[in-house]
Amino acid sequence: MSDEPAGTRPFLEALFISPARGLPMQRVSSILAVAGRGLEGDRYALGTGYYSGRYDCEVSLIEGEVLDRISQEDGVLMSGGEHRRNLVTRGLALRSLEGQRLRLGDVLLEYHRPRPPCDYLQRLTVPGMTKSLGRGAGIGMRVLEGGLLEVGMEIQIITMSVKPRPSLP
Repeated sequence: MSDEPAGTRPFLEALFISPARGLPMQRVSSILAVAGRGLEGDRYALGTGYYSGRYDCEVSLIEGEVLDRISQEDGVLMSGGEHRRNLVTRGLALRSLEGQRLRLGDVLLEYHRPRPPCDYLQRLTVPGMTKSLGRGAGIGMRVLEGGLLEVGMEIQIITMSVKPRPSLP
């Protein structure tokens, strides 16, 4: 049981996948995370992502708070998955997760690397997207243990006492 007050625990706010590079992201309410691959039906799990084979990213995350800020300050709306990230979190500072793992039900994710915005993202979306995202563009994680992800589920941070060795590609 957590000592945090109800309503302040980190949770999964939204889920998105895309079956191939360049196709729009699709919002889903649940999805199967597959260890060593990513999200079932997503472009990177299928090997059809723009960066597949170069900068593999099994699962990408972005903070809902970053999307709120961008909408308020820059007028750039990304509620439909325009950010091209798989998981939207709420109540979780992603930039502080280096060397950490996340538990969402049966699913165990391990921090992999930051996911900065890129020119490809800009070409697929609206003007100003990459500038608005800046350093808040999210992180990539590896799926160590698979299972079902569902919108609304709690996210637990698994603090590592020693920084884990990088997972095998």
